[in-house]
Amino acid sequence: MKWLYLILITTFLSPTIGWANNRLADNSAVKQVIQNYLDGTSNADPTFIKSAFHPQAQLLLNHSKKPFWQVSASEYASWFSEKSKSRTGHLLSLKVDGDTAVARAKITTDKPVKQYIDQFLLKRFDDKWLIVSKTATQIETEENKKQLKLAAGKRVLFIASSADFHGNSKLATGTSFSELVHAYDVFIKAGYQVDFVTPKGGQLPLAYINTSDPMHRKHIYDRDFMYALANTAKPEQIDASQYLAVHYVGGGNAMYQVAENKTLQEISMQVYEQNQGIVSSVCHGTAGIVNLKLSNGEYLVSGKTISGYPIAFEKNDAAYYQEFPFEIETLIKQRGGAFKYGEPNQSYVEVDGRIITGTNFQSSKAVAEAMVNALNKL
Repeated sequence: MKWLYLILITTFLSPTIGWANNRLADNSAVKQVIQNYLDGTSNADPTFIKSAFHPQAQLLLNHSKKPFWQVSASEYASWFSEKSKSRTGHLLSLKVDGDTAVARAKITTDKPVKQYIDQFLLKRFDDKWLIVSKTATQIETEENKKQLKLAAGKRVLFIASSADFHGNSKLATGTSFSELVHAYDVFIKAGYQVDFVTPKGGQLPLAYINTSDPMHRKHIYDRDFMYALANTAKPEQIDASQYLAVHYVGGGNAMYQVAENKTLQEISMQVYEQNQGIVSSVCHGTAGIVNLKLSNGEYLVSGKTISGYPIAFEKNDAAYYQEFPFEIETLIKQRGGAFKYGEPNQSYVEVDGRIITGTNFQSSKAVAEAMVNALNKL
């Protein structure tokens, strides 16, 4: 009978597994097509651009004297004859339905300063996905041109944990939604691109969501933001050379998976040492920086003043605390750092050179603002 049950289960699950695998493959293929378009337009490669489009694809673009200005993919590709480092783009959202898909991307240029939203319609032809139509709209305003110019080409990488539970327990945990949205909002308003990476990639576990909070409500219903959280990159997918800052986000799950991840460590130290960028953290996110080492073998925090969630604020007798692999404050001190923090429920930020850290979730906005101030000077 056990074999019969196994056969029945396999029979019923096989179509579902096959459908799921196909959907993942389609999502990956469509992302690659959009990336080909983005790379082709940034690197002035007409051949690469045309490879993303169906030969009969039409683009509906903006023209001051032509309300309905339609051009072919070949004509559009021919406009990109010189490489422009000032043009960057990234995928905002994607939805695949059978053999069709819709996608959105944000494009930023700084010569001249402009920002666009590109919208794509794609279709699968046999086993190949291609763009069949594209349109775009310009979204920058006179008010944000200065911020866009300062931030053009500058990207910030948010590092968070994939852990759903505290240690090996069944105590649920996640990334602090407050820490995500308050920092993210500062960067986006300042014109920066924000990307997300987690040890396992994919969906980011979330905690402490309050839809009565205006900032939470603003972002929980923001499809671009939530798409990014549902599709975080794996460390191996990150090109560290593209970032001028890494930001370790807190929440209970920040105590797990991040600090010991060698690839994340390498990314952060390339940003700090080779890119001359910023390493930042907030609350329990500071757990992620305790093991970072400079190329000379010294700990990053050695001789630095660091903030994070202190022992005094923890519930030391609680079950979750017993699962923690280490104490942030203790390890920072053991690594040669000075650990400082503010009052409970009050914002507190430490800026020590290109290391910017905050005590708690209330510090998230101030940490991000300090980062933007420093990044605008780079």
